[in-house]
Parts: sequence; structure tokens; C-alpha cells
Amino acid sequence: MAMAAFRREGRRFAPLITPRPIAAVRSSPIPEEQAPLGVRSISTQIVRNRMKSVKNIQKITKAMKMVAASKLRAIQTRAENSRGLWQPFTVLLGDSPSVDVKKNVIVTISSDKGLCGGINSTSVKISKALHKFTSGPEKGTKYVVLGEKAKAQLMRDSKKDIELCITELQKNPLNYTQVSVLADEILKNVEYDALRIVFNKFRSIISFAPTTSTVLSPEVVEREAEAGGKLGDLDSYEIEGGETKGEILQNLAEFQFSCVLFNAVLENACSEQGARMSAMDSSSRNAGDMLDRLTLTYNRTRQAAITTELTEIISGASALEG
Repeated sequence: MAMAAFRREGRRFAPLITPRPIAAVRSSPIPEEQAPLGVRSISTQIVRNRMKSVKNIQKITKAMKMVAASKLRAIQTRAENSRGLWQPFTVLLGDSPSVDVKKNVIVTISSDKGLCGGINSTSVKISKALHKFTSGPEKGTKYVVLGEKAKAQLMRDSKKDIELCITELQKNPLNYTQVSVLADEILKNVEYDALRIVFNKFRSIISFAPTTSTVLSPEVVEREAEAGGKLGDLDSYEIEGGETKGEILQNLAEFQFSCVLFNAVLENACSEQGARMSAMDSSSRNAGDMLDRLTLTYNRTRQAAITTELTEIISGASALEG
């Protein structure tokens, strides 16, 4: 009789203690005061697993920050020394981004890897703005893309304007010889009146400046010099040897482009590592804050479980005594 009555009572209360679906339990930790029967241990296990994954992510971001710092120290000195290569050309030939020409080539420099903030998006935005500014009914503007990230972004809506793509620039430490070969490859594959190099100039670990450098073709340089513009002081220099003025300008233009490109690649690499350091530092701090919140949630959940069990034990003991 007693067993039959117990079964009847169990059927009566069965709808009230039916556990929730497992998918709902796995989606997020459930507060102990709202958890159905059998869910308490699963909830604490979910929080414990989440804490473990956040700790692993924090270890990775800290390691990436240290790697970026070591690479930055190696590149920064070379970038600062390379600034002395292109500065004499600015004094001699000038840097005239406002020169109106028909054939423009925008050399966009970016990184091959991500997790470095918005430096790649910034370069692409400036390149698109330059493309819009220099385009016209009788003008042509093409892209030369250095780096996988800029290539992926420009391929979406400017694929027909991309003349050349070069990736994996920083797979090995760059020197001037490698960059000069790269510059020759670019000059052989494009026709230009002005080369506009877009890169991020390194200022500090937390700061970089989007920069555009302009390299004009020998014909445009000679035309501007004859017109008496900003390049009019070129005739004040004496030419020694048997080379003509056109040959000297051709050599100067090629050498200027290789020097500016070398400095731009190093400056952009410094900016990339500095931005990656800042991004990984922010990620590590965010992971620490999330870990603190998860630890508090876990302790509250565990304490609620202990309190519930003690209450059940005391209630059972009181029932037996009564």
C-alpha cells in the first residue's frame, strides 16, 4: 500500500521536476536557485571548462606579445637607420603628391598576418581614397599590393585594378638587396607617371601615422623642373660624366623608389609589431577580467551547492529526530 501511494505521488509531481533539455543546459551556466534537479554539477563543470579555456587564451596572448616585442626591437633600429636613405631624394627631387599625372600606381603595403589592430584597414582606406582622387576620364590608376591582408580586402571590389600582388614579404628578414630586386620587379610590370607608396610610419608602440610618399617618373620630373615648380632647383646641380640628364633622372628615379620602398616596408613592419603588442596586451587584460568574473561565478555556484546540501542534511536529520 505504501509503495503504491508513493508511485501515485511520484506521477503527480513528475511534471514539476522534469529536467530541462541538455542543449539548454550546455548553452550557458544556470544559477543555482533556478537550476532543476541534476543540473547543479553540470553548471559548475561548464564554468570550470570556460575558466580553463580563458586561461589558455591568456597564455597565448602573453606569448604573442613577447614575440612581437622581440621582433620590434630587431626591426626598429633598421627602420630608423633607413630614414637617411630617402631624405636626400626629398631634398633633391621633392615629394609632390599634388602633381597631376595620367598614370598613377598606388603601392599599398600591409602585413601578411592579422591580430595587429587596424593598420591594414587604414592602409586600404587611404589607398581607396587615393584611387578615387586620382581617377578620371583620361586617367588610369592601378594597384600594386604588398601583403596578404591588403590583397584580401582590395580583391573584393577592386580586383580589375590590381596590377601586381606580392605576399610573404616578412617571411625572412628583409635587407636592401631584396627590396631593390622587388622594386625592379614592380617597375618592369607597371607603367607609371607617379608611384604613390602607402604605408604606416612608426612613431611609438601605441602610435603610427598613415603616410603616402610620391615617386615621380623621370619624364614628369624633367617636365616639372622645366616648368619651374618645386623641382626647379634641379638645374642648379652640375652633371659630371658622359651621362645625359635623362639617364641620370632615370637612375635617380629607380634608386629613389627602392630607397623609399625599403624604408616603407620597415616602417610598416615596426607599426605592425607595435600594434600587435598593444592588441595582445589588451587581450591579456580582457582575459584576466573575464577570468575574475568567471571565478566569482564559480565560487558563488559552488557555495550555493554546498549550502543546499547542508540544508538537505539538516532537514533530513530533523525529520528523523521528529
